[in-house]
Amino acid sequence: MAFSKKNRPHTLHGILFVALFSLAATYISSLQILKNLAISPLIIGILLGMIYANTLRMHLPDQWVPGILFSTKTLLRIGIIFFGFKVTFQQIIGVGLPGLIASTAVVTFTLTIGYFLGVKVFKLDRETAILTSAGSSICGAAAVLATEGVLKNESYKSAVAVGTVVLFGTLSMFLYPFIYRLGILPFNLNNEGIYIGSSVHEVAQVVGAASAISAETARTAVIVKMIRIMLMVPFLLLLSILVRKPKSSGSQKTAAAKISIPWFAIWFLAVAGFNSFNLLPQSITVVIKALDTFILTMAMTALGMETSFDKFRGVGSRAIFLAFILFLWLNIGGFFITSFAVRF
Repeated sequence: MAFSKKNRPHTLHGILFVALFSLAATYISSLQILKNLAISPLIIGILLGMIYANTLRMHLPDQWVPGILFSTKTLLRIGIIFFGFKVTFQQIIGVGLPGLIASTAVVTFTLTIGYFLGVKVFKLDRETAILTSAGSSICGAAAVLATEGVLKNESYKSAVAVGTVVLFGTLSMFLYPFIYRLGILPFNLNNEGIYIGSSVHEVAQVVGAASAISAETARTAVIVKMIRIMLMVPFLLLLSILVRKPKSSGSQKTAAAKISIPWFAIWFLAVAGFNSFNLLPQSITVVIKALDTFILTMAMTALGMETSFDKFRGVGSRAIFLAFILFLWLNIGGFFITSFAVRF
């Protein structure tokens, strides 16, 4: 056991080791050039972890590994739960029916298209296809991590999915304001916010793209993005049902396997509900949000530490092609979905 009396000091050393890398990631992300690009510490963390995994990882004491694994699993779930402090039900009501329609349609279609193309066309394994689709459709790296919590897949598959979020989400952050300034989109500032919020990958990337247009666009975009994040709960519940493995009974298998409920997703929704009542002083919620970002950075850093480049062979390029098609779909399909939604 990782936290048995004998192993506890080694496990804590592993967690502390991840925390030190995460502190470095947090500092690096605070540099002005990266702040301007809206690069979150989560992304810096996984990059630092991957660099370490492919250079000095062989020097890591084996006894510390449980601490890293604890960070990729348990800390991940804690981080997703407290992510609920960044969402309120009032935000959903405030953006109205158009934002709800656009968010739901984009998430549903993107997940469906991504899974079909990933498995049937690009011949990806099921986990990589789902992770890549979740990252594109819901909330980037956080969605990939939450989905990993249900799939319990190998770490390198999550790293591949996160990599696609970084690549195409960053591209979206610059592309959307550029296209808007060309004057070819029939959207006002509010509708453009719905478009960006429903189709750009990461929260930080949504903020970066929308803020480059106007404050009104940014407010609407963030609220719509929060709706997409809340859709993570029904997605994870449905996923836990669809991916459950049948139990073996002698030579026969039965489909009456136990459904693994992702309780961290339920707690995420509960925290969001609690946050909606505004019971905590803002000074406390600010601290909680900052702590949550650091916890998620630790989970991403540990994920990177479990990812070596040789595991990408035969998977990485196909996942990138899938993510590129989803990127095009989010831009084009998101436009038509938003055009339909704003009629309500």
